[in-house]
Amino acid sequence: MSADLPLEEPSRRLSEPAGARDSDAWEGSFLPWDVYFAVVWVATLVFTLGAPSSSEPVRMIAAALFVLPAPWYVWVGRAELLRQGVDEQRALRYIGGAVLLFLAPAILVGETRIATFALVPQCFIVLRLRLALVFVAVINIAPVLGWAALWQPDGRTVFFQSLFALVALVFSTVQGSWIIRIIGQSMDRAALIAELEASREEIARLSADRGALAERERMSREIHDTLAQGFTSLLMLLQAVDSELERDLPQARRHLDLMADTARQNLAEARALVAGGAPADLDGNSLPDALRRLAARHGDTASVEVTGTARPLAPALEVVALRTCQEALANATKHAGPDATVTVSLAYTEGELSVSVRDDGCGFDESVPLRGYGLNGLRARAAEVGGHAQVRSTRGRGTTVAVRLPLPAPTAARPPESSTPAPCPSVPADEPFPGRLPKHAPDPLPEPDRSRT
Repeated sequence: MSADLPLEEPSRRLSEPAGARDSDAWEGSFLPWDVYFAVVWVATLVFTLGAPSSSEPVRMIAAALFVLPAPWYVWVGRAELLRQGVDEQRALRYIGGAVLLFLAPAILVGETRIATFALVPQCFIVLRLRLALVFVAVINIAPVLGWAALWQPDGRTVFFQSLFALVALVFSTVQGSWIIRIIGQSMDRAALIAELEASREEIARLSADRGALAERERMSREIHDTLAQGFTSLLMLLQAVDSELERDLPQARRHLDLMADTARQNLAEARALVAGGAPADLDGNSLPDALRRLAARHGDTASVEVTGTARPLAPALEVVALRTCQEALANATKHAGPDATVTVSLAYTEGELSVSVRDDGCGFDESVPLRGYGLNGLRARAAEVGGHAQVRSTRGRGTTVAVRLPLPAPTAARPPESSTPAPCPSVPADEPFPGRLPKHAPDPLPEPDRSRT
């Protein structure tokens, strides 16, 4: 802190980021100063009235004059001290008036100079350092010079009084300068703390915004992989039914049954999303069983192969594997062609889970940038659990979507599930898989009468 830096500057810097809190703290801590000034004023008045070196009339006059600084402090000084010299002109006016009111009794009675212990701190509180040192010198030296000129004591008394004034001046200068530097450092640190608190609040806000954005992205992926695909299937089936009502009524009825099952599945997925639970296919089922149910709904052109020792995994990993298959199967339905076969491979190893969906459809050109949300969302979903996804395709040779996910080491506490896949029900390509829905998703529609088909 330089000698020219006013004490009020760090105070103003502190008050800008921290607001009224710092002002309240300063007012709350100023009461000890009030008590200190009052004690010094009363002690000085007592010493002035009892000074043995002066006559009674002189002591009474000095005491009467020393009463005046008290209202000057109450009416003017305290407010300036609380403002810490923000208005330099008003601060100079107060300190100048206080020094003038002090000099008269201090020249009359030497004991009145005890009041310097109250005046010196006020100079350092409201004035710049250099101005404060000037007034401190006046407060310590001027009373001795005036007292010596007025009463003309012997040389020995003047020497000791001057020596006392010099010691008081040096002490006031050193202590005052040190205190000002400490106060400046404290205020700078308080300003830094206020800035850090503001930064912390900003970080918390940005973190909340980032969390909300991540949640929106997650919900977008969930809706795209479940509800949006289900509604797309319903629209395609509706178009098929509309074209079959006049020429192939049994096929139209089969498609209506498939629409009902698709609607039930969509309802179960919607309830799972709202409840924040596991996807409908994973509710009460293992991952291999869920993939078999998913493949069965795709038709008899889809099959599931499981290798390795199947075991329960973290829900997040199973959800990524299931959503990968859902997205890949939906893309195969839309783009690979009606006669394309699809193979879903699920491989458990000691440290990795591999899921791949391969079709022998028309494929696409990998050099063309991917459009749409599905495959990009699939990659983002895999990255969230530390895995990675890869899409390989060649025109006329099909498409392979592969996801590799890291796994924890298998625990010996649970017996592993059998790696032999359960037999898949034999259903026609256009027939829905008659699997049960989760307990929390009751059938909203009546079961179709399959005898009609």
